[in-house]
Amino acid sequence: MKKRVLPALTIVLITIGCSTLLPSSRITVQSPWNSFDDAKASFDKIIPLKTTAQELQSLGFDPFSTPNIRILTYLDIMNRFMPNPSIKKEDLDEGIQACINAKANCKAYEFEPKIMKTKRYGNFWLDFFNFRRQTKESGWKFEAIIILIDNIVVYKLSGGSPKIDENRETKNPLGPLQNVDDLLRDATKERL
Repeated sequence: MKKRVLPALTIVLITIGCSTLLPSSRITVQSPWNSFDDAKASFDKIIPLKTTAQELQSLGFDPFSTPNIRILTYLDIMNRFMPNPSIKKEDLDEGIQACINAKANCKAYEFEPKIMKTKRYGNFWLDFFNFRRQTKESGWKFEAIIILIDNIVVYKLSGGSPKIDENRETKNPLGPLQNVDDLLRDATKERL
């Protein structure tokens, strides 16, 4: 009796427990905000031509104390808003034009706080042998840029994804043999 129960129990544990063997990951860009709404609420308190750099610090937008805020120069702003010659400075918002004219007196803060979770699900063996891979990605991402001239905000812009909920499924009918040509190509490159 025990001899029959043990293999059956092993099979049940393998089939049930295998889904927990699939990998998962979490990306958190450290910031004072725990959600899209928190970041947007702080951002909405910024008033162009009124909010100062010191007030930005109290709202959490300080590149020297808040992680992952990038400082941009007026040259970065030009590249961002005028990526090709067909876009003229006169076509841009007045705050951006003023930044470009102010040159070294202009700086910008760019930030992208986010929390992303990726979890693979489905059949462990189909995933393991690369026949079928199912992935769920969820979280949020807030993107913003704040432009300052002489420590006064002159322009702000935000965007992002308040709620990310994506499911991806990849099917490879040949399983581990699906990408053999890539493996051979990589092996050939390594020998050269």
